[in-house]
Amino acid sequence: MNFQTQIPTAAVLGPALAVFAVIAAVRRRGDAPGWRGGPLALRVLAAVYAAAVFSLTLFPLWIYGGDYRNAAPWISQIQPIPLLMADVTMIPNVIMFVPLGFLLPLLSPGLARGRTTALCALASLGIEITQLLQYIALGNGRSADVNDLVANTLGGLLGYAVLRAARRATAARAVLDRLSAAHGGA
Repeated sequence: MNFQTQIPTAAVLGPALAVFAVIAAVRRRGDAPGWRGGPLALRVLAAVYAAAVFSLTLFPLWIYGGDYRNAAPWISQIQPIPLLMADVTMIPNVIMFVPLGFLLPLLSPGLARGRTTALCALASLGIEITQLLQYIALGNGRSADVNDLVANTLGGLLGYAVLRAARRATAARAVLDRLSAAHGGA
């Protein structure tokens, strides 16, 4: 049986954001620490950012069957050698993870450069594995590329550096402190 179908982005991410909005409203109403003012705004920003990244990297979900299914072996969808095929297409991947490197230490104060970078690398690895699993299970054209992992991790590190630089400016530090869970938790 030949078929191809698409699960639209909004069909998955819309309800996920709606559930987050309900949880945020309940926690805010219940006066849960970190769910008011700046920390709530930061959490909302992080949720919208996560939805945007998922929208770019995992959606829409295309499902193929029969003759439409991609017949190349799954192992051929993995680019395991870093920087072998590096080019300017890595730049969007760097840019995409700059906000993550910036947001993580604000969401979890005390995260140092190494842990922030490691969490960015793990998030990127999760995306690449999910893309490979989509290829295997759904027969779509997704692939796993170590260059994406390198670029995303670099983007996270750059985001952390931007946050550190911003915290050196008094006015920016005051705004960041109001957003951070450590300073505006109530």
